[in-house]
Amino acid sequence: MKGFDRPALSDALRRGLDESPKQGSAMPRLSEMQLGLLIDFLALLHKWNAVYNLTAIRDPAQMVVQHLLDSLAVAPAFEAGRNVLDVGSGGGLPGLVLAIWAIEANPDMQISLIDTVHKKTAFLTQAKAELGLRKVHVFTGRVEELAVPDAYDIITSRAFADLSDFVSWSGHLLAPNGRFLAMKGVAPTAEAQRLPAPWRVSGVLPVHVPGLHAERHLVVIERAAPEHLT
Repeated sequence: MKGFDRPALSDALRRGLDESPKQGSAMPRLSEMQLGLLIDFLALLHKWNAVYNLTAIRDPAQMVVQHLLDSLAVAPAFEAGRNVLDVGSGGGLPGLVLAIWAIEANPDMQISLIDTVHKKTAFLTQAKAELGLRKVHVFTGRVEELAVPDAYDIITSRAFADLSDFVSWSGHLLAPNGRFLAMKGVAPTAEAQRLPAPWRVSGVLPVHVPGLHAERHLVVIERAAPEHLT
């Protein structure tokens, strides 16, 4: 499916969300309004991608699996999030997908998106406006230079960088009891071993994405307790 067949894409999204999990937690339940917003987002991504090259994936059917379902599969980990930062958000993945999920699952959640590429943040700003996502905030620039009044309780990324760079560049933005949630493919054992103090991996969770025959993991990184730093 190379054209944008909205009914077929909506059906594919519903089937993916209804699939019984093979491992990990079940996919989140979404309302018809949220499903419609996700397809609206996909339509915007597909349209802008033709000019701005936001993602290497061109087939909307593949976008359903590798973008929408992939991002939704980790959504339960954000249920307690109140102030979330998506680093290297690119085409809004997972940030904008999580913002749509949070409308009903976590309505108090604010989510910020940051990317260094102006054409990508132009897309994020337009998508935020067209989708009516009032609790989304978009920044253009390097995350290590970002300054905000309130620290984030969750900072996430999707295949953004080596874990050590991810935490080094954005650690100043994390609340004292906050955590990083990094979306990765294969379990990043070597990256985890290179983490600088005080950071440590507290969990590597396998993630099942319906329709995707590839490994996915969510890596949880937190500050080590003082007794673990000696």
